[in-house]
Amino acid sequence: MKKILILSPYPEGVAGGQRLKYEQYYDSWEKQGYSLTKSSFFDNKTWDILWKKGFLLSKIHGTCMGYLRRIRDVARLRKYEIVYIFMWGTPLGLPFFEWIVSIMGKKIIYDLDDFVFNSSDYLPLLKGGYKCRFLIRHSHNVIVSSPFSINYCEKNNKFSNVQYIPCSLDLERFRLKKREWSQKIVLGWTGTFSSKPYLDSIKDVFYEVAKNMDIKIILITNFDYSLEGLDYENVTWKESSEIEDLHRIDIGLYPLINSEWALGKGGLKALQYMATGIPAIATNFGTVKDFITHKENGFLVDTTKQWVDAIITVAENAELRKKIIMNARNTVEKSYSVSSNKKKYLNIFEEISKELD
Repeated sequence: MKKILILSPYPEGVAGGQRLKYEQYYDSWEKQGYSLTKSSFFDNKTWDILWKKGFLLSKIHGTCMGYLRRIRDVARLRKYEIVYIFMWGTPLGLPFFEWIVSIMGKKIIYDLDDFVFNSSDYLPLLKGGYKCRFLIRHSHNVIVSSPFSINYCEKNNKFSNVQYIPCSLDLERFRLKKREWSQKIVLGWTGTFSSKPYLDSIKDVFYEVAKNMDIKIILITNFDYSLEGLDYENVTWKESSEIEDLHRIDIGLYPLINSEWALGKGGLKALQYMATGIPAIATNFGTVKDFITHKENGFLVDTTKQWVDAIITVAENAELRKKIIMNARNTVEKSYSVSSNKKKYLNIFEEISKELD
């Protein structure tokens, strides 16, 4: 039985980039005979305050405890044949822990999200893309969430071993909503604090649409956001109510800012809308262009006017809505569901296992 140590930034079941990428495949990995040990840098208590203002001492304490956990992980490394790292081993400093893993001869699988390798280094030796670039270079397999990351990783991985595996959805959980549209159209957005600039980019859209129709806005977030003068509601994201909260939305919005960083986005939130029967309107940029065909299974827009026109068109055209909902769900089933991508991870493990035998 091959033993895998999984190093992640956040606790299991709370961060979308982990939950809807590799965490949901744990059962299938174990059924194939792999033994998994999971170690997150931050614990649940620190996760609960990590993106909130204040709590400085608690955040420092949580970070110190994370480093102690990584010291423990290094001490037990010899027990494992494979180390699966998501994003980074530790958040600050030089890639010391990542280097230790590499020199101990472990097979490293590096799973990255966004364009982290190209992030600006606010303090070059403390935080930024350096750790990610180190892991891209020295990992035996690199898994990316966006096709735009493939070229860089292939050029810089010394094994030239890069696999694109998109975020995937369990369609038994992300079921189609049955609720009829209300008289007041509900526009929805979901995302974390790190995505706030994208929400800011369409703030004017909400006000322009409100001039033309009666709307309510639901923001599913981990932070407070204000749209003064509009009917809006901040809903705190919870896994237990995630699907029910999504089902309250009539039209899902997925804005991006045209930037190199955004090219690394896998379009997960747009896929969530598409899976649950919510017509998706997205910025015409990046990975979403791989799975949204304009006016066939969603809308791709650029300007404020196009955002407004698309929202009004979807709201007023019931036949178009039905077509988009059906086509969008089919798109997710074919290429972005758990069942369609499960084998891709197992193939990586099988190839590494052959090298170890």
